Amino acid sequence: MQEEYLLTMRHIEKRFPGVLALNGVDFSLRKGEIHALMGENGAGKSTLIKVLTGVYQMDGGEIRVDGEKIAIKSPQDAQNKGISTVYQEITLCPNLTVSENMFIGRCGAWVKRRDLEKKADEILTRLGIPARSTQLLGSCSLAVQQMVAIARAVDMNCKVLILDEPTSSLDDKEVKRLFGLMRDLKAQGVGIIFVTHFLDQVYEVSDRITVLRNGELVGEYLTEDLPQVQLVSKMIGKELEELGSLGETEDIMFGDKPVFYEAKGISSNEALPFDFSIRKGEVNGFTGLLGSGRSESVRAIFGADKVTGGEVTVNGEPVKIDRPIDAMRHGIGYLSEDRKRDGIIAELSVRENIILALQVMNGMFRPINRNESEAFADEYIKVLNIKTASMETPVGSLSGGNQQKVILARWLLTHPDYLILDEPTRGIDVGTKLEIQKLVLKLAEEGVSVTFISSEVEEMLRTCSRLIVMRDRHVVGELTGKDLNQTKVMKTIAGGEA
Repeated sequence: MQEEYLLTMRHIEKRFPGVLALNGVDFSLRKGEIHALMGENGAGKSTLIKVLTGVYQMDGGEIRVDGEKIAIKSPQDAQNKGISTVYQEITLCPNLTVSENMFIGRCGAWVKRRDLEKKADEILTRLGIPARSTQLLGSCSLAVQQMVAIARAVDMNCKVLILDEPTSSLDDKEVKRLFGLMRDLKAQGVGIIFVTHFLDQVYEVSDRITVLRNGELVGEYLTEDLPQVQLVSKMIGKELEELGSLGETEDIMFGDKPVFYEAKGISSNEALPFDFSIRKGEVNGFTGLLGSGRSESVRAIFGADKVTGGEVTVNGEPVKIDRPIDAMRHGIGYLSEDRKRDGIIAELSVRENIILALQVMNGMFRPINRNESEAFADEYIKVLNIKTASMETPVGSLSGGNQQKVILARWLLTHPDYLILDEPTRGIDVGTKLEIQKLVLKLAEEGVSVTFISSEVEEMLRTCSRLIVMRDRHVVGELTGKDLNQTKVMKTIAGGEA
């Protein structure tokens, strides 16, 4: 019966130009339950939440709260109807007190500070939050700041609380404290939508799971009835019985080739300590669900994030890599996960983007002259078949696949010994994907070491001879030879369940 649900969303559709982002998605939430909303990047989770919170207007479907059909026209409208959201990034003011953060924008100037502090302390006590109304929010731990944000949301007559990646910046102790608050709110009848990439946390705290994939509903399940390996297979889109016919990767051994790069206990402000090595001419990769720590690990290798520990050798010699320029000088190149933020400089030309890394290595007092830069650009435009009107075309006007080729050209021009490629084929057409995969294998044949990361497991299996499997920012397995198959990858990600 629909009446038993606190929230129901039926046949939700949302279109953007050329894209059907949500295709008839259903979602329901009971009073006093924690419901995990799961799916890989691009599955539609964020779009569904933005429809529910009034950021986007839906193009079809209906939403009901307590059985009553409602229209949500803005985030403020959603709050007025009892729907509140706490995002991954804390949006409160650390220079204000806890009580000021809880009531900012919600009280008139005539309300006495003492009364606000008294009310804030009552709420903090009721929710078991270890903070005082008068202390500065910035003096609290991240977990307590997250709890204050939740307290603010709950105090606004909250019926539905959406927690979007609330644990991504918390340590294990802080996560347990946050989960305690979530369970207390659940006992008080609040319905909680929990969005996370940490599988273990889903099974620790949620009652039900809804899985989305490619903007469509895969299914809704009781948490206890959905083993982790099945959850992974539903998110990725391959059922276990489908995987037997995929075949196994050829067993390629690199034991007789020298190690180019080796790290022991390397860590950064984003990556937990891990060991890693790669041999000359080897293609290996980090795999795991989004948020598992894949990108953070390779950023630590390249020095893109602040390195906090570990020992590194290159060609058997101890080296110190604290910054990207250190890595570059030791023959390491890195194509980042986000080409728009960390890769291309959209306003510069194709030519200027291609020579960028080499110019950085040369230094500002040894500029590459125009004739050289044109020769370099012309060579790699031909080698990589970059489709551009000219080498002076702004790179921002190229297609995503051609932008990716420009960044690849940038690193190839430095003649790296070791190339890290993080999601090099994301968002590009199938033809260009195959070109990049062939290029990776060709580089390996020429003796270049390559670390390849992709959200598409099949692509990883086609290119890598060794996979490092990650879950919740920890290395949980390493697969080679006959173990390089979809079934084994998913079981390892899920924790080894049958």
